[in-house]
Amino acid sequence: MARTLTVSRVRVRAGAETDYLGAVRELAALVESRGQHLWVFRRRGEPGLFLECSESPGADSHRSVATRPDDERRLEERIRAVATYEPDAWDLWEES
Repeated sequence: MARTLTVSRVRVRAGAETDYLGAVRELAALVESRGQHLWVFRRRGEPGLFLECSESPGADSHRSVATRPDDERRLEERIRAVATYEPDAWDLWEES
């Protein structure tokens, strides 16, 4: 099974970057323990614009597709309360 990645542009509401980054850090630590990875990059010179890279062992287990446990779902809700994803944010890319 090929590793799967999404690269998502995320716009965070003004004044909410601390909340967003805190929730993303918690989610990254949680999914790491489950064999997945989440990295976040900030766009220099443009406050509130981030790039999230989410990797999973395969398409079926990716955070954009699979049913998430309650702890992950709560963190995703916290993130979405302060952030908006671009329309193509959840396009799945598979390792070749």
